[in-house]
Amino acid sequence: MEHAKCDHQAAEESEMKKKRHVFGPMILAFVLFIGMISVPNKWLVKLMPDGRLDEAASSLNSNMFAGTYLQDEMLEDPTYLPIYGSSEFSRWDRYHPSNYFKVNDAGFKPFLVGKGGTTSIIHAINLASHAGQLQQKQMVIIVSPQWFVKNGTDENHFAPNYSALQAMDLPSNSIIDEDTKTKLMKRMMSYNTVKNDTLVYELYDAYLHDKTATYQGLSAVANLYGKVLEKKDLYYSLFTISSAQRNASNKVEGQSWESLMKMADRTGERHTQHSRFNIDDKVYKKQAREIAAKKGKNKDHSYGVSKEYDDFQLLMDVLKQSKAEPLFVILPVNGEYYDYTGFPKKGRDDYYKRITSQIADNGFAYTDYSDHEYDPYFLKDTIHIAWKGWVYLDRDIDSFVKTGKAFEEEE
Repeated sequence: MEHAKCDHQAAEESEMKKKRHVFGPMILAFVLFIGMISVPNKWLVKLMPDGRLDEAASSLNSNMFAGTYLQDEMLEDPTYLPIYGSSEFSRWDRYHPSNYFKVNDAGFKPFLVGKGGTTSIIHAINLASHAGQLQQKQMVIIVSPQWFVKNGTDENHFAPNYSALQAMDLPSNSIIDEDTKTKLMKRMMSYNTVKNDTLVYELYDAYLHDKTATYQGLSAVANLYGKVLEKKDLYYSLFTISSAQRNASNKVEGQSWESLMKMADRTGERHTQHSRFNIDDKVYKKQAREIAAKKGKNKDHSYGVSKEYDDFQLLMDVLKQSKAEPLFVILPVNGEYYDYTGFPKKGRDDYYKRITSQIADNGFAYTDYSDHEYDPYFLKDTIHIAWKGWVYLDRDIDSFVKTGKAFEEEE
């Protein structure tokens, strides 16, 4: 009997130890979480390292893109020129704007916003959340043809770039008009990523269907959650943003545009000696099987008809209502490679005509590189700008900052 009692006590003590083992870390984590979110934002801002904006400018950091703090700071600083785009930013070489304008004192620094999958709808929501800072703000927006597939931005590209912090700002945004907000919210709600973000989805639903009491209640919750996300953004900005490990090159310093074009041609030639379609040798070697399998596979394709045009219009509506001053950059595709895949020239030309007309109809400046489809060394691979393409862009950016429009060739 005594042994049974001892065994029972031992079992109870063992169970208590297990519970302490399980609940102890949970309680500690909860205490730490409460402590972290209780730290005033102004204290965290004071801890921000000097030069953090310079580090963030070319970091291509996902946390920064989904946040607001560093982008807020950048937009308030006249020395930065925001450049919005997507995967082309990671194609680094000496002609890349982040290198060119670093070694050539132009009076401004490029600040890159975008990575693979950052398309019109993501840029629209991001810029809408900063609408109050965009008045008369010059910026460059790089538009890629591959955004304009038939069904527009799919879930796989949307999900990794979605920001709940930026999305929650939309209903209360006083700068973006009701029609644009309504269209943006309905478009966002079509994605499973937003459907699964219950707070944002229900907040949008209550706003759109005039459920006043529900909306007010959700707004209060969203406001609290937004403060948590803002705190998270500050911690990310403090600890996870660092400059990309890229070697700066002074070889482009002080060169004329003509000299840079010739230099870029030589660079491109060196890097494409063992490939087809003027694709970088390393890229071609890595993708050789995929490229071979693409022969004649895209015969019925076109970028001329796509849901993306509606998203692109929403982006421009946000820019108009924010009174921003963008220069749109229309990138080409690799003409030789696209011909090889059977992608009709008309399906590309229809895109170039439609996108330039849409931009012009909205009163914005643009530079059109569509006539460089067959220009050797303008692109690094099948779709990404590099080498000589960057030189053209550097020249247009320099002209845009000085004159408000892209560079114009002398006749």
